[in-house]
This record gives sequence, structure tokens and C-alpha cells, in this order.
Amino acid sequence: MVDRTTVLVLGTGELCGELVLSFQRLGTRASAVPVPTGAAALQGLIDRHTPQVVVVQSPAADLGADVVERLAALDDVAVFPTPGALRLASDREALRTLAADELGLPTTPFWFAGSVDELTAVAEHAGLPLTVTPAANTAGAGHSVLSRVEDVDVAWHRAVSAGGDRVMAEAIVDVAAEFTMLTVRTQSQAGPVVQFCEPIGHRRDTSFAGGGPLELWQPHALSESALDAARSIAARIVGKLGGTGLFTVDLLLGADPESGAEEVYFATVHPILTGAGFVTTRSQRLSQFDLHARAILGLPVDTIMISPAAGEVSRPSSDKAAVARALPDALAIAESDVRLSGEVCVALATAPDVVRARDRAHQVAAVLSHAAAISQTGK
Repeated sequence: MVDRTTVLVLGTGELCGELVLSFQRLGTRASAVPVPTGAAALQGLIDRHTPQVVVVQSPAADLGADVVERLAALDDVAVFPTPGALRLASDREALRTLAADELGLPTTPFWFAGSVDELTAVAEHAGLPLTVTPAANTAGAGHSVLSRVEDVDVAWHRAVSAGGDRVMAEAIVDVAAEFTMLTVRTQSQAGPVVQFCEPIGHRRDTSFAGGGPLELWQPHALSESALDAARSIAARIVGKLGGTGLFTVDLLLGADPESGAEEVYFATVHPILTGAGFVTTRSQRLSQFDLHARAILGLPVDTIMISPAAGEVSRPSSDKAAVARALPDALAIAESDVRLSGEVCVALATAPDVVRARDRAHQVAAVLSHAAAISQTGK
């Protein structure tokens, strides 16, 4: 890449802001703009900013098919991720079929349905319970657990109301953990090079209405065989998507129903940055934002982890003043950090081991949430 490359990031929010900073620190003219509302709006952005690089930091479903098609037609602009990767990652049916049938990746048993009757037939054939989600990748919206055939209609309408006209049903397996492999794909003279960050564990506290804070930690402990399997799955799916940059590969750790041996299942892949990678701002020498920017610009990368770390990601309190007053107490916790924006509140901490890092991050989050709760109750 030439000096002072102009980079245009499509998207808004904390992830985009951090990514823009990483690009700027590498000497580029980088800026983020809201997702354009059509191909003509995209072309207007291209004409106005004249970028050499466009980085999409928004799901293809949010972009719209016409914008993705226009991105694919740009001749003098490098687009990351590739439009083909964007399309595939946004289509859960195409992605899961590719992973299972073409690549032979282990997945949980799944079926697709295009009507209430088809979903009923799946439920009767596969047995219950099943999870039902939109076939379009809608980032968790429209999800439900189907435990009675009588509720098929409700599950169907919840899924399609979130997007699309087809749904995916999955068998519920005994999952010991959910984790993410951040996978960096670069190009060398000898061909593509793939590097992996240490696995990131995550879970959401579902005891809260609407889902609670997202807890993150790195590294997530895996056996050597499970780690090898996770890296193999990540490399194969990322290789199929192609292009360069950082990919977020979500995986499940379960057990073989017959032997009881550990089994790693492919869940999905995002060719864009996600909240799971926030923890790398403290755990790694290069954060997910730095890695993505470097890979796109063709610069050397490394995935070295410098400390175990953990975080909690939640929605910020509407009372910004109360949270600000709590910052001194929150940041007094050893090795802690806080990221506050209108989009998210991220409590972060490092420690000599993951257990203590998780405890510290939880303490930081608790101080901030307690201050907000006191402010709301007036006590």
C-alpha cells in the first residue's frame, strides 16, 4: 500500500471507531461513515472520499443486496471483506450447507424449512427440543427454543419477522462451552498465511430480561486435541471465504454422544469484527482492530497474547453522570480498564490467570452497574 492510503469504513459505533483509530495509527486517512442506503448512496460516498480501500464493518443484511453488488463492481477500490464473503456469511443456510456438505466440518444436526408445515415436519422427524432461527444471519434476533409441536407457528413467525422467509432448526446438543477463534488471513509471496489468536471464551447471563452482559475471557482453556480441531475448522472456513483480514469464527465445545470424547462444532463465521474481540485490547500485543488493519494494508502481524484478560460488555446506563462518578472506584480495581460509549459499556481487566481476570472484570462492571442502579432508584 502507498503512503497516506485513504480508507473508508462502512459502519458506525464503538467497533468502527476503534478500527478507524488503528488505521490512522498506521498513517492512513481513515474515516467511518454510516451504511449507505442504496447503490447510488454508496457511489456518492466513493466519489466524495475517493478511497483506495473500503472496509465493511456491517453485516451484508444491513447493507442490502444492491450495495453488496455495487461493492463487487468497484474496479479501482479494494474491498474488505470480499463481497462474496459478505454474502455467504449473511446467509445461514448457504453457510451451514457449505460447512457441512462441502467442507465436511462438524456441526450440530440442522434442517431448513420454508413454511410452517415444513417446520412441523422437521419437528416431528427430528424430535424436540429444537432451536429455531432465521435462515438469514440476523445476529440473534428471532431466536426461540421449540419444545412443543403446538408452538411451531409461534416459532416460525418469530423467526421470519426478524428477516427472510426461511428458518433453520437445530438439534440442541450438550454444549460445554462457546468460544471464538479470531483468525487472521494474510497474503505472502508463497500464498495465503493463516494465524490464530488464543481462543476467547464467552457466555451471556440469561437470567436478565432480554439477556444480560456478555462475559469474555482469553485464553479459554481447551485440550490440545480440541484446540487443534478448532484451528483446523477456522482455517478451512476462512480459506473458503477468501480475502484478507481478521475473521471471527464461533465454535461450540461438546461431547460425542457415543464415546463421550470432546467434539468441536462449527457454529458460524463473521468476516467483520465483533464484540467478542474487545478483550484483545488488553490481552494481546495487537488488538483485533490492529490485526484487521494491518492484514488489510498488507503489513506484518502477530497474534501474541501478553496477558490473560477478561471483560464484560453491556448496554451503558442512561445516567452518564452517575457512571462517570463511579469511574474512580471502578478503575481502582487492579489492572482494570473501562470503555464507555453511547453503544456499549466494556469493563476490562488483566491478571496472572483467567480466573482472577474474570473476577476483576466482574468487579469493575458491578461498580458501574451499582452506581447506575442507585441513581435510578434515588437511594
